[in-house]
Amino acid sequence: MKGIIETLREFAQLLWKEKMWWMIPMVIVLVGLMGLIVLGSSSGLGPFIYTLF
Repeated sequence: MKGIIETLREFAQLLWKEKMWWMIPMVIVLVGLMGLIVLGSSSGLGPFIYTLF
């Protein structure tokens, strides 16, 4: 988990340094959706999360 957080931090720094800070909200939304998919497929919360879509 630590490696993933470090990679995301470096990616955010790259986006900010290269003046692509406008992409940060899109990346946050995509990471959030991936988290919902993983959480929904691996736990008992799946039926409740799938009703959101």
